[in-house]
Amino acid sequence: MTVQTQTSRLLLLLPLPLLLFTLPTTGSDPVFCFTQYEESSAKCKGLLGGGVSTKDCCLNAAYAFQEPGGGPCQACSSPRWSQWSVWAPCSVTCSEGSQLRHRRCVGQGGQCSEKEEPGTLEWQLQACEDQACCPEMGGWSNWGPWSSCSVTCAKGTRARQRACDNPAPKCGGSCPGEARNLEACDTQKVCPTHGAWAAWGPWGPCSGSCHGGPHAPVEKRSRTCTAPEPSTVPPGKPCPGLAYEQQGCTNLPPCPVAGGWGPWSHISTCSVTCGLGLILDQRTCDQPIPQHGGSYCAGDSTQTHICNTNVPCPVDGEWEPWGAWTVCSRPSMKTIRCEEIPGQQTRSRICKGRKFNGQRCPGNHQDIRHCYNIDRCRYTGSWSEWTDWGLCTPPCGPNPTRSRKRLCTAQLPKFPLTFSAVEGQGEKNLTFSGRPFPQCQELQGQKFEVEEKRPCLHVPPCNDPEEVKP
Repeated sequence: MTVQTQTSRLLLLLPLPLLLFTLPTTGSDPVFCFTQYEESSAKCKGLLGGGVSTKDCCLNAAYAFQEPGGGPCQACSSPRWSQWSVWAPCSVTCSEGSQLRHRRCVGQGGQCSEKEEPGTLEWQLQACEDQACCPEMGGWSNWGPWSSCSVTCAKGTRARQRACDNPAPKCGGSCPGEARNLEACDTQKVCPTHGAWAAWGPWGPCSGSCHGGPHAPVEKRSRTCTAPEPSTVPPGKPCPGLAYEQQGCTNLPPCPVAGGWGPWSHISTCSVTCGLGLILDQRTCDQPIPQHGGSYCAGDSTQTHICNTNVPCPVDGEWEPWGAWTVCSRPSMKTIRCEEIPGQQTRSRICKGRKFNGQRCPGNHQDIRHCYNIDRCRYTGSWSEWTDWGLCTPPCGPNPTRSRKRLCTAQLPKFPLTFSAVEGQGEKNLTFSGRPFPQCQELQGQKFEVEEKRPCLHVPPCNDPEEVKP
């Protein structure tokens, strides 16, 4: 089912205790520090180590941290909205139901857009339908005839079957019970006796005196096909497999000399020049060196531990969303509204968050375009087709509904959409700016918009997936 996306704020929909799930304020208590915050799963990745302060961990804004007692992963970056989670399963398996998804304001030292605090959850709810109809049970036909006996001697089984078609099930339903029935049958004939192995004899002497020589010491044992022997009339099958087997000897004194680790030594400096990093240590398996097939030292030959540069890492700037376009105008004229006269309008944006000599935001802070001013101009209009059904709102409130609309859309004038400002410098594109007044015949008593609503069914609760349960 395809559903148009629209956002509904948790802040506007729930009683105060459920509105904001805000992460605890961190102080100087030690935390676990990670090198990556994975936005798709809201999880911490790349454990650097524990026992460090939040301030030291967040010298690098790309890092993340987690309280020792558990709880959600917290990003060191400036607050931003995480990616939307995947849609939860439909609340029912057949007919129409509802499903939820969420995103969270993550980071520290500010607010996300719409002035939401870090830790705040935002929800979306949509209608869903995994299967249009619900299963209906069927009924069995009469049993068919018995099959022949499953063996040609002694006793076996025979079977009969029936079909689930009286009536046939609907929409994935089934019939109660089994489609196949078995019973015993006797052929009144003697079967051949097949051979079977008698018990294994005792293990023989070991072929060596210690482990680790050029030939591994083994011991052998044998068995006979006498429990029972194969019959001759009717002929039985001989015993399968081998009459002999061997295995390695146990409880022998060791021949080899196992290796042992030497002391640790540093082989690198701190891996980073800002924030927290790692130092690499190494040891050698030479006290003693493994000899005569002895085992190598158990464990790792290298290890790491945290180092702190006490230097903040650069934080690159990020563009805030573009601001609104200014009014389409022409400096030499008082007004160009509703006229076939090209004008200009601008919009701007702010580069935020740049710290510690990070990169400036790429691109320009101001955007200019050419336009026709059609704000509040009256044009002939026509009714659009129905839009797709929207999301269910409120997603976490009582009795959510979804809607679709038909809109009275203005038929814009046939003004040219390109012009040449200066001859020889190429053509400029033009766009229509402003909100015109379309004139449509009334539809269902409305002049501008017709809306149809439906209730959303089987709505699941909005429970915080990161909330720590006692």
